[in-house]
Amino acid sequence: MGEARSQVLWNHTSSILAMLANIHRDAKRSRIYHPSDFNPHGKKRPQPRTMVGIGALKHVFIDRQSEIQ
Repeated sequence: MGEARSQVLWNHTSSILAMLANIHRDAKRSRIYHPSDFNPHGKKRPQPRTMVGIGALKHVFIDRQSEIQ
């Protein structure tokens, strides 16, 4: 029930935010904003990937095994 209420409130808020952003945008330089751009319950955004070197794998798999033995 709390999740549904949050979604309803964010639908309302994101519509107002999109309207305000579209009113104040430069029509020649920016795109049209949609409510889903501001709604955290809208599109699922992919988590950013963290790039690590090969040394991280050595630390996880090899150095950890030496601690166990």
